[in-house]
Amino acid sequence: MTKRHTSCEVKVSADYSFWDIASLHLWQRPVSFFLKSSRHSRNPYRSALARASNSYLGVVDGTLRLLPDREPVPDRAQVVHEQLRGMLGDSRYPCAGARAALNTDYYRFGIYRGIGGPAASAGIAHDLWEFVAERPRMKTDFATFVAIFDEADAKSEKLFETKFWSQLQALHDLDNEPYDPAVSVDPASPKFGFSFAGHAFFVIGMHPGSSRLARRSPWPAMVFNTHSQFDALEQKNLYDRFVAVVRQRDRALQGSLNPNLAGAGIRSEARQYAGRAVEERWKCPFRPRRGGRKTSRA
Repeated sequence: MTKRHTSCEVKVSADYSFWDIASLHLWQRPVSFFLKSSRHSRNPYRSALARASNSYLGVVDGTLRLLPDREPVPDRAQVVHEQLRGMLGDSRYPCAGARAALNTDYYRFGIYRGIGGPAASAGIAHDLWEFVAERPRMKTDFATFVAIFDEADAKSEKLFETKFWSQLQALHDLDNEPYDPAVSVDPASPKFGFSFAGHAFFVIGMHPGSSRLARRSPWPAMVFNTHSQFDALEQKNLYDRFVAVVRQRDRALQGSLNPNLAGAGIRSEARQYAGRAVEERWKCPFRPRRGGRKTSRA
């Protein structure tokens, strides 16, 4: 989980593949499985579709729960969680930030159907807002939110990249809060960052067909890392060391450095998001909506 300079991924082996889990009809779960927001919830993304599609999961006192009401989860969701922990906890995993979040249980995740579709977008919007609201109460520099998808056909890098940006665009179009002024809304800017609910993220794409081992996962996923955690590292004069460690581990895993890191800090971080080694003249498909919303001029 890093900002402009690194990538996070690992080759995972597990007893159950995500496609095995899908065959167990994970999505044909009872209505009681879905998160019921607290009656005092301020979450603005509580449409009927969002309530039927959200899946905000986290570990509380050593037990996986559906948050914020700490409801129990079915065994099938536990299997997905075990795979996630196996991936992040693998000793070869390059990203120190992800391992820190794992070790302290300051990670949240959700399981959604169909990257970029209306149901997934509504569910992620609801759950990502919950993460942004909960983040200040997490006493750590490292916390992350992972959106996991049952998208069996998103195995090629180009197809995944298309779906990845379609999903970010859908979230941006749903977002009704000002863009985080700490980053630029312009995807061509070196100061670009993805913002949702007024909070800047560096987003990592992972999927089974990635050419980078560190981006290869049993299921398509989007990892939302807060920009603020990197700012905290810079304030402590630890950021350069953090980057060096992650890059060293990534090189050890792959045998080469991710080519998307060339020009890191000078070119837009959007080039790193989906994980494919993009062309020199690649143009980000993200289209910001400016109407009526304040954005950074950076």
